Amino acid sequence: MKKNSLLLVFLLLAGSFVYAQVEQGEKYYYYQRYQSAEDAFRKVLATEPDNEAANYWLGQVMIAKDDSASAKVLYQQQLAKNSKAPFILVGMGEIDLMDNKITEARQKFETAISLTKGRDVNVFNAIARANIDAGPGDAKYAIEKINAIPQRRRKDQKNAESYLLLGRANRKLINGGDAVQAFKQALSMEPKLAAAKYEIGKVYLTQNNPEFFLPAFEEAVALDPAYAPAFNELFFYWFKKDINKAREYFDKYLAVSDRDISSQYDKTSIIYASRDFQTAIDSSKLKIDRLKDKADPRYYKLVAYSYDELKDSVNAKNYLEQYFAKQKQADFLPQDYVFRGKLLGKFPGNETEAMNAYEKAVELDTSKAGKLEIMRAAADIATSTKNYDMQAEWLGRIYKNTPEPTNRDLFDLGFANYQAKKFETADSIFCGVYTVKYPEEIFGYMWCARAAAARDTSMEKGTAVEPYKKLISFGRSSGERE
Repeated sequence: MKKNSLLLVFLLLAGSFVYAQVEQGEKYYYYQRYQSAEDAFRKVLATEPDNEAANYWLGQVMIAKDDSASAKVLYQQQLAKNSKAPFILVGMGEIDLMDNKITEARQKFETAISLTKGRDVNVFNAIARANIDAGPGDAKYAIEKINAIPQRRRKDQKNAESYLLLGRANRKLINGGDAVQAFKQALSMEPKLAAAKYEIGKVYLTQNNPEFFLPAFEEAVALDPAYAPAFNELFFYWFKKDINKAREYFDKYLAVSDRDISSQYDKTSIIYASRDFQTAIDSSKLKIDRLKDKADPRYYKLVAYSYDELKDSVNAKNYLEQYFAKQKQADFLPQDYVFRGKLLGKFPGNETEAMNAYEKAVELDTSKAGKLEIMRAAADIATSTKNYDMQAEWLGRIYKNTPEPTNRDLFDLGFANYQAKKFETADSIFCGVYTVKYPEEIFGYMWCARAAAARDTSMEKGTAVEPYKKLISFGRSSGERE
């Protein structure tokens, strides 16, 4: 009897240890400390190879580390042992989504709900997470599943994660207002939930609104000084504005994160931001030589930027092309394409490819302000290369997308069309718009007359007669007013 009691105590302690290890792994995952999370889950699996929670979360870590192939093998092996493990089904459903097997994924999600009789909040959360994180995932379906959680269970303090996921799903749908409300609800349930503040910051970051995203990230680390993702965002924000402040946030990020290849890259990027370009080149090349194919592709980009600063466009272009050949499509940034367009614009014969790069940058940028900034950069390159057709096209798009265009914006658009020999368009801009909107300015009348004259080079149609009469009349009336 005494032996049985001791065995029971041992089993309870062992179960408690396993539960604590899984919980610790989940905590590391929340902090995006993926290597620490993996170590914790593998400790559990060393003693309980078929622990469902540990296997599910280990697969999630693998996906977060861009190793979905290993996650797929893991989930398949577990399903071969137990085809009715709900969390493994959800994990495999996420892999199906990533493989564009939408129907198969949905079947696995619904089966997981059925197996748990629709009562397990964590299953609903896992399904929502899968649909949010996987590119082809359905954010509306994620919201539907979260809303299917009984209200009393969703409002349980332990389930603030449901509202965190609800906010992320709305952010994926670009429903910023609903996303922020959901994150605030999560915070009302767990006031120290730094991830909720961080996600609010991400909403405003998408809108390129530092007035709101900076305080949100700062409040996130104030709530929880161990929340590395917010320190990382603050580091990136200050990177090109105040390198000393950026370095301070980077040091804080390193103190609470797992050291990985990415953080080594960021450390080298600080050298670049300090304007020590040759050292940045040498350090990056050393990493590339040492790590070979495992080197972060961004090292190639960093070398390209550094060479560009040193006025070596040939080497800059060479390394940037290597970056584009090695980087995953999903990891390209709008500014990558802007830089590519800028570099290509320096080499005659690459004008079309340069403009295509700017098109891609506009497509990737999600903020109106960001899109406009990229369009202006494209227009500047078109102007410097005397590609007046493209200049006119970009300025036209800028004018249409500028909330309150100025008279200078309208003049530049008209003049670009004039230089591109699109005289009818220039005529319609100066004669039909500029003189109407700005009747007290001579420029509209002057370029209206010139565009009309350019349309009628033989002087047979007389299209410039009336515009020149108006220009003379304006000149006389201006003289009288003086």
